[in-house]
Amino acid sequence: MLLFDIDGVIRDVGGSYRRAIVETVHHYSGVRPAPEAIDALKAEGCWNNDWEASLELLRRGGTTRGERLPGFEELVAVFNGFYFGGDPAGDPADWRGFIGDEPLLVDPGFFVALSAADVRWGFVSGAEPPSARFVLQRRLGLSDPPLIAMGDAPDKPDPTGFLRLATSLLGASGLGPAAPPVAYLGDTVADVLTVQRARQHAPSQRFLALAVAPPHLHRPDAAERRGPYEARLRQAGADAVIPSTDAVLGALEAVLSAPRPPVP
Repeated sequence: MLLFDIDGVIRDVGGSYRRAIVETVHHYSGVRPAPEAIDALKAEGCWNNDWEASLELLRRGGTTRGERLPGFEELVAVFNGFYFGGDPAGDPADWRGFIGDEPLLVDPGFFVALSAADVRWGFVSGAEPPSARFVLQRRLGLSDPPLIAMGDAPDKPDPTGFLRLATSLLGASGLGPAAPPVAYLGDTVADVLTVQRARQHAPSQRFLALAVAPPHLHRPDAAERRGPYEARLRQAGADAVIPSTDAVLGALEAVLSAPRPPVP
């Protein structure tokens, strides 16, 4: 079984969610945080929610006028104004925000190939449900994809949503030593830690943490930053760090065929 994060794995959010972080912080502080600052914050493993990440960057950097930090709901409204550019619950055709600038990292044939290989798949994402459904259903054409999105479960690295979806897809057999391995592909330390914590909740089930650096670190001008980022993913416990999402099936087969380390 393969479960996927969405942002940075299924779609490139460098020009959308990450840009919304930058513009939200600038709105309140007059300063646009560098990509390195956002990467460093994400590497701490506890800022998977981009609203909270924006607020934390403000908390650490302060506001331009020395005013109080914005209230959370106020910040969310500003952030969503940049990201959706319209009512998140409304017609996506009316959205005018950064969500319109999200290159896909896979195509519909990718999921056809997974199903043909008898691999069950689903999504565990911190994205808001309208945003997640937009990319999965409207852009990729997936029909009712198995999905845990923001609000369906506590934010990662809490493994509740991950475990819930895995259990649902396994059906009557449930988690346990007789169940097939469950792998999760994400692009942040929080994603890797989600799998680590799932192992604590279901120690008899085999879980695999697969990781890929987000797209902005694959640009030639970011080569020096990609290596350290991938090293942090490995240090967090990733079983494999892969070059791209479409390489995941081969990576999964390689990990499963490799000898398992002895249990200490």
